[in-house]
Amino acid sequence: MAQSGMKRETSSLGNVAAAVPPRALPEKDLLQNRTTSYTLTQFITSTTEGDQQLALLMNAVQHACKVCANAIKKAGPCDLYGLAGSANSTGDDVKKLDIIANTVWVDCMKSSGVCCLLVSEEEEEPIVIEDADKRGPFAVAFDPLDGSSNVDCNVSVGSIFSVYRRQSPDDGPATVKDILRPGSECIAAGYSMFGAATELVITYGAGVFRFALDPSIGEFVFVEEMKMPKSGGKKIFSCNEGNAHSWDKPIQDFVTECKQAGYSARYVGSMVSDVHRTLLYGGVFLYPADKKSKKGKLRVLYEGFPMAMITEQAGGVASTGMYLGKIGRVLDVMPEQIHDRCPIIMGGARDVERVLNLYKNAD
Repeated sequence: MAQSGMKRETSSLGNVAAAVPPRALPEKDLLQNRTTSYTLTQFITSTTEGDQQLALLMNAVQHACKVCANAIKKAGPCDLYGLAGSANSTGDDVKKLDIIANTVWVDCMKSSGVCCLLVSEEEEEPIVIEDADKRGPFAVAFDPLDGSSNVDCNVSVGSIFSVYRRQSPDDGPATVKDILRPGSECIAAGYSMFGAATELVITYGAGVFRFALDPSIGEFVFVEEMKMPKSGGKKIFSCNEGNAHSWDKPIQDFVTECKQAGYSARYVGSMVSDVHRTLLYGGVFLYPADKKSKKGKLRVLYEGFPMAMITEQAGGVASTGMYLGKIGRVLDVMPEQIHDRCPIIMGGARDVERVLNLYKNAD
């Protein structure tokens, strides 16, 4: 079903650019721009082409992103900065906004009526929708507030999600096996970034599309189809060099080469922000396995898979580097449990291939 859906969607995606008005408009034409812009709601309607359940899911996603954006915008005046006094399923300190964002995402996914199973970074166990009248065919994994350690200092954060179509019989509740599958079986993925502007980037496996929230009308409007620079783009490497002493030698050597070759170092500490910049400008983002974290730090289902799917659809490469004794593709990883982790090396082919060649030569 997923394959036929992707073919159906591809035919209409090509019409997106033609429907968008010119970007640089004088002020007197702003009103007209708001009435003629191609909105995310229109995009969802046209690209799902009759798949009402998928349309309902994607509209629930955009609603969750709008509510989260509003909460983050009001965090200071409403005393929503700071820790909530607990830790999440993966041992990270939980912020007040983590709890709010998680509640928003869980409620929006449940109320859509088309989800059968939910996995959140903030929930120890998967959430199974038991009521047959309130569930549908989709298993959704999400990080409701990626980079929340940065939220108190007003640095960009975001939400990340991936979508699977259930494989178990639909006459009963879903099982965890419906979502413990390789990323290559995802039917949709995306992320929202809350920064100077609120943006939502999505893919159905046929291109990557970027939308920005116009707060005056409460709609996400189309910005562009995202494609990584074929040349590799700007010479930027993005990683947490505080872990350098624990990295494999090929990673250490790559970073040293980058510095010698005049690369710029850019690291925000929010995966959404670092990957978004990499997709737009080029370069490479790395969060490799190391001596402390044999599987890396980033979670597979709601960080690795969706960002890898988006990166590949934008023309980039997403690799695990050397992981479990071999060099592999992130989307081919088989998660063992819902909060499993994997190493990440993603970006343009120019830089990712350099890292992988260093691994191969080391053998």
